[in-house]
Amino acid sequence: MLDLEMMRSFIQVAEMKSFSKAASNLHKTSATISYRIKMLEESVGAQLFNRTTRTVELTAAGEHLLEQCREWIMWLENMPKELQQINDGIEPSVNITINNLLYDVDAVTELLVYLNGMFPQTQITISRQIFMGVWDRLMYDNHHIAIGAPGSESLTNIIESKDLGSISWAFIVSKNHPLTQYKGQITDAMLRKYPAINVEDTARNLQKRTAWLLKGQKEIKVPNMSTKLKCHLNGLGIGFLPRTICLPHLESGDLIELQITTHRVPSKMMLAWNTEISGKTVQAIIELFEENHPIAQGLLKNIDLPVDHIS
Repeated sequence: MLDLEMMRSFIQVAEMKSFSKAASNLHKTSATISYRIKMLEESVGAQLFNRTTRTVELTAAGEHLLEQCREWIMWLENMPKELQQINDGIEPSVNITINNLLYDVDAVTELLVYLNGMFPQTQITISRQIFMGVWDRLMYDNHHIAIGAPGSESLTNIIESKDLGSISWAFIVSKNHPLTQYKGQITDAMLRKYPAINVEDTARNLQKRTAWLLKGQKEIKVPNMSTKLKCHLNGLGIGFLPRTICLPHLESGDLIELQITTHRVPSKMMLAWNTEISGKTVQAIIELFEENHPIAQGLLKNIDLPVDHIS
């Protein structure tokens, strides 16, 4: 059977490629190390080293076991800290999903630095999702907290939430788009001639939603909001964009806002978390938003309508 001393002896021989050097490092005799390796090979039923009078090289089985032993020893060494962390109410791992509309590279990096400083033993995973994909990860994929869950109420009773405000939308085309030449009311028939640029919903279990698409209209699906913005700037298609994202381009004249008969209501954003698996790490994230911390501000800069806004 594998034990800690046997694994350490095996790793030393593999790394040193020498029984005598391994014995010296472990303050044991060469005979002791040789015996441990012999017992290990008998235990696992496979030859782990190819030995000659001058060299000691791992076999393919030995290479595989070496990788596993390194992981096991790390696990054993970290386990006391992890158990203490659990007793202290700190999650061993935290999965965070962030709405694509709120995702900001700098703010996310600052969040990771902040959490790693407070909870160095907690493994943090960030997921970037779109529309109902945010709820999907929270409800079905063991995610602890969502920044930017769409809607105004929780989809399940194990989720608590905090209103973050809303994102308003503008119908956008490029400055040279043919639709900018119309002086009267723009009808659906006119709009249908041009592709709608949409960011595809990432939901896997919940029903996907489409932001805006007329019946019979061609749709071009892109993976994120920055790609959608570029498509609009290049005149590839039409559709709604968050007002905060397109504002600099509206001011420069590169994009034009059109008034159409369809009105897209502001998108409400929530901070939502799973109460059954959340601990101190999740609470620290919640407090960032409650205190309007600069990290939270960076993640909320695309929200232009306050919490008490009535659409």
